[in-house]
Amino acid sequence: MRGSVFWRRTLDVGCEIEIDHSAENLGAHLTLDGNPDIGPGDRVRVYGAPIDVRFGDHFTVRRRAVIERATWPLQLWTKLTGHFEMAELYDLSFTSDRLSDRLSGRAS
Repeated sequence: MRGSVFWRRTLDVGCEIEIDHSAENLGAHLTLDGNPDIGPGDRVRVYGAPIDVRFGDHFTVRRRAVIERATWPLQLWTKLTGHFEMAELYDLSFTSDRLSDRLSGRAS
């Protein structure tokens, strides 16, 4: 591991990728060896050949991953901006009427 306050530290780890492409599921799940903590602003890059997933396939592959630890300014920035991005989700509504209609009394 190398790094400083201004540069990212890196950590090489092995990983396992479980891939499923069926009528019920389409997705991939990554498990890092040693279960390292991933914090705000950290990046995980997985290296290896591209994986061709055909319909009906379900398999697990091993790859090498590099974790890039965020510097403390980036951690702080990620936490700060994450709160604002989360607030955008509060604008969602699962009703058929609009909030402005309900506030003005025009809701049906």
